Amino acid sequence: MSRFNVRKVAVLGAGVMGAQIAAHMVNCKVPVVLFDLPAKEGPKNGIVTKAVENLKKLKPSPLGVAEEAALIQQANYEEHLEALRGCDLIIEAIAERLDWKEDLYKKIAPFVNDTAILATNTSGLSITAMANVLPEQLRSRFLGIHFFNPPRYMSLLELIPTEYTKPEVVDQLETFSTSVVGKNALRAYDTPNFVANRVGVAGMLLTFREVEKSGLGYDIVDDLTGKKMGRASSATFRTADVVGLDTMAHVIKTLQNGAKDDPFNGAFDTPAALTKLLELGNFGQKTKAGFFKKVGKDILQFNAATGEYGAAGGKADKEVVELLKKPAAERLKGLRESTNPQAQFVWGILRNGFHYAAVTLESIAESARDIDFAMRWGFGFKQGPFELWQEAGWKQVAQWIKEDIDAGKALSKAPLPAWVFDGRDGVHSAAGSWSPKAGKYVPLRDLPVYKRQFFRENVYGAEAATGATAGKTLFEDAAIRLWTLDDEVVIASIKSKMHTISAEVTAGLSKGLEIAEAGYKGLVIWSQDGPFSAGADLQSMMPAFMAGGGKAIAPFEKQLQDFMLSLRYSNVPTVAAIHGLALGGGCELAVHAAKRVAAQESYIGLVEVGVGLIPGGGGLAYQARRAAELLETSKGVSGSTPVDLMAYVKEYFQASAMAKVGTSAIESRKFGYLLDSDVIVPNKDEVLYVAIAQAKAMYESGYRAPAKKLFPVAGRNVKATLQSSLINMRDGGFISAHDYHISSCIADVLTGGDVDSGTLVSEEYLHALERKHFCALLDNPKTQERIMGMLSTGKPVRN
Repeated sequence: MSRFNVRKVAVLGAGVMGAQIAAHMVNCKVPVVLFDLPAKEGPKNGIVTKAVENLKKLKPSPLGVAEEAALIQQANYEEHLEALRGCDLIIEAIAERLDWKEDLYKKIAPFVNDTAILATNTSGLSITAMANVLPEQLRSRFLGIHFFNPPRYMSLLELIPTEYTKPEVVDQLETFSTSVVGKNALRAYDTPNFVANRVGVAGMLLTFREVEKSGLGYDIVDDLTGKKMGRASSATFRTADVVGLDTMAHVIKTLQNGAKDDPFNGAFDTPAALTKLLELGNFGQKTKAGFFKKVGKDILQFNAATGEYGAAGGKADKEVVELLKKPAAERLKGLRESTNPQAQFVWGILRNGFHYAAVTLESIAESARDIDFAMRWGFGFKQGPFELWQEAGWKQVAQWIKEDIDAGKALSKAPLPAWVFDGRDGVHSAAGSWSPKAGKYVPLRDLPVYKRQFFRENVYGAEAATGATAGKTLFEDAAIRLWTLDDEVVIASIKSKMHTISAEVTAGLSKGLEIAEAGYKGLVIWSQDGPFSAGADLQSMMPAFMAGGGKAIAPFEKQLQDFMLSLRYSNVPTVAAIHGLALGGGCELAVHAAKRVAAQESYIGLVEVGVGLIPGGGGLAYQARRAAELLETSKGVSGSTPVDLMAYVKEYFQASAMAKVGTSAIESRKFGYLLDSDVIVPNKDEVLYVAIAQAKAMYESGYRAPAKKLFPVAGRNVKATLQSSLINMRDGGFISAHDYHISSCIADVLTGGDVDSGTLVSEEYLHALERKHFCALLDNPKTQERIMGMLSTGKPVRN
């Protein structure tokens, strides 16, 4: 694959977006220099310095670990423009003022190298208008690049070329954005608000209109339009608060002024409630008040009529909730025909979404797929509007929309386009997605970078291959699928909900390892959808536990521990391909593999204390062994200061006893769950490709499992020290008596129990300690309360 070599990125503008874009470059190991105006007082880089310091305070964190903010090179336009010569990508992210941008472009033009790409991160201004004020030599390498906020977490990235932009420049930036920055890139036309904000903000405005018609409260609307509808949990008005009502008002104004020929423009007036909130200076989350306001533990909602805040907490009616659980066709029919005002409201916003997407498709997007992707990646929808429409029955839904338009129930009189009624059953097919502009179905763009994505995201109706059926199946049952894509590496895909680990899953993984050792180059543990693994399947243990108590679970625990060791000491390389959650047993599975390939947004940790248990699948034995290895390494490095074992044991103890979870792959490395030799991949869809490549490379390099040997443990004195700190926390009311008991069990295993410091032990010895405490805790009523609470509510019980 040819590569656009980005040695360094420059970000111009250290505002909220610019600083966070720079932070994300640091996350992706891309050298970055952040520019802003010289400060009028103090150090010239003062503005940038303040922005970088602020990155450490933001939640959710824009950085994988806060201390890496120091990797952002700070600069100002007065002293450091020469630094631009070494930058291959320059992202301008200053305020939305065309005259300011023109002045900046003129200032930087002499310092931009001949192959660098210049991109503007704008959400509203015309990219063509900006290109027209650029120095001519930059126009062919200029385009829009629209990151969504927050840049680290939002996967959508819109690329907006102009008529001047060279096609290869767009290809280069899409490739870099996909593989290096980890984004889902979507190409947009230079139209107002591009694709995602055009459809998404229009949808929010149309929802406002339906709210005004229905009289429903913001609380009920958000309960209806969040996860129950397959959308982001922040739903409608909470999303507006998070985005910022001032930002939302700006995007609305762009839509009102820039899309005057939009058939729905009459419904795009700024809602009265939003206008009132802006007048009050209530801009949402940033000012701690918007449509919602938190007072103490209470959540209040805004009343536009009074300008005051009142009680919130209203919920969707049960009958509507039940309708929303039905298959697509039944769901839409039930909502449309129901007399419940909430059901009518939901049908109204769905109908408006279908209607709007259809009438604007030709002018704003290359194909229907781009609108669906934009809503999934940019607004957290489980399905885009065209996907849902097609799944529910294209012709029937089209007829319902037409009837509502004819009856004056829709928010625009614009008829559906003729292509909707040309006999089709949808807009997505195996051949591609419908493009009214091209008059045909267009396939996914096939750049070389996408060869790294074996199961690239696609849309309903595309009949795309998935990890559930692709390749050659070697073995499959209800718990696991063992398969291969290339007859060289075995892939093990766990099939249980949240990929939890049961006795059946453990047996399936053991079989996969056996098959790999018999005739393949390695084993990769990977599942396409959901987390890597959310841990042990507690529910599956219940029958054995009810019959024989904690001791009945000991054989399952030993089976799991034995498999973990077989994974570690396998004759072929084993690779954990991680994305999403790897918690508890999932973390233990990952750390026992020979190598880990983790998506950047991987959340890894030992969290068993939340259900009143200790790690029981070898996790604590792993930590004790790693502490010994780290001590040995520290003593062997020239010039390093030797430390005792306690320093490392204490770190691992705190991680397990406090159930610390790495909130990024970078932080998980800091906690010891990933090693320096492990690979972090920015794009989750490339994890399988990289993991298979790593397994093959290890095999071809003559892989041999590590030698099995004894290692020293910290012993009883360190255990006593750890327990002393726990006593202080218990007596100070910071932890409960049961927390103290669980943590003492963790300390016992990590230090090797009642032995002298430096005693050599085996992993099996520590496994026996793990099992003893794990099974005893299962018989403890306080632990049983925690387990039942988690199984019934999904939330930890503090007792």
